[in-house]
Parts: sequence; C-alpha cells; structure tokens
Amino acid sequence: MFKKTAIAALTAASLLTLAQAQAADYAIDSEGQHAFIQFKISHLGYSYILGSFESFDGTFSYDPENVEAASAEVEVDVTSLNTNHAERDKHILSGDFLDAGEYPTATFTSTGFESTGDGEGVLSGDLTLHGVTNSIEMPVTLLGEGDDPWGGYRAGFEGSAELALSDYDIDMSKFPEPMHNLELYVTFEGIRQ
Repeated sequence: MFKKTAIAALTAASLLTLAQAQAADYAIDSEGQHAFIQFKISHLGYSYILGSFESFDGTFSYDPENVEAASAEVEVDVTSLNTNHAERDKHILSGDFLDAGEYPTATFTSTGFESTGDGEGVLSGDLTLHGVTNSIEMPVTLLGEGDDPWGGYRAGFEGSAELALSDYDIDMSKFPEPMHNLELYVTFEGIRQ
C-alpha cells in the first residue's frame, strides 16, 4: 500500500512540475497584432524616421516565482521593414544599409535576465543583424499578465535599447552623427502554451 501511495505521489509531483514548467512558456502573438518591433532614427538631426518590422516570430519564458530564469528568442524577417515610404524602404533594405538580400533575417537570443524589482529587469542577449552578432542589454517592463476572454493566459512586456549601427557593420559615416544610432523598441504579448 505504501509503495503504491509513494508511486502515485511521485507521479503527481512529476506532473505538477511539468505543468509548472510549461506554464512559463509563451508564444509571441505577432499574428494577432499584439506584438511590435519598431525603431526610431534621426533624420539628419532635424526629425525622425519611424519604422517597424512587420513579420517576426518568437517565444519567451516567464515565471513570476522565478524571474531570473526568464528568457526570449525572436527571429525577424528583415525584408518586412516598413517606414511608410516604399522608396525609402527599398533603399534601407539595399546594400547601402541592411543588405536584406544577403542578410534577410535578424535574430535575438537571450543569455540572461536580471530583475530590478517591481516587474522590471534587464534582459541580456545576442542580437544578430546584418550578419554581425553583438551582446546587448535591454531594460524591460512587465505590462501585465492574466486570463484572456478566450480561455487562455497572457503576459506582456515592453523594452528598448539603443544600437550603434557601426557595431553591425552598417556604414553611416556619410550621415550626421545623430543618424549613427537608432532606438529599438519592442512590445510583446505572449500566449501561455
């Protein structure tokens, strides 16, 4: 009797552990237009160009009981760039800048997360863009989490980072200094799997 009870308890504990592990995994809801990858870059120091990447996919893991284990992985279709100006998009995607024909994909894979408290922290990871990989740090904020009206569970985050384009072998030397960096902004709503 004890042996059967012990086996049942171990099985239940294993299933509970598995359920908890799965509860922390989320698919980014890019199809539902609840996730965005956007950027802002100066235009000659007089104004800004705002743009986004319309096609991307990814996952993240988040457990409020173990925030230090948070992680994220995203793959971006660089050719989906949109700045609401077709000729400018074509130029940005050309060999002068992103060279999307040679490097059609950008990726981010996290390497760590440090909580700073109250739903905030710093996500570190490797960003590959234009064929070059660099480590970056992105401060992120939990926007919220909870049940959705369709029986699912969701969590959402936002974050931003400044990128020096020269770090990714994108030559901006013929442009004014304010155009050498861009601000990357992301917001992700994920559906728990």
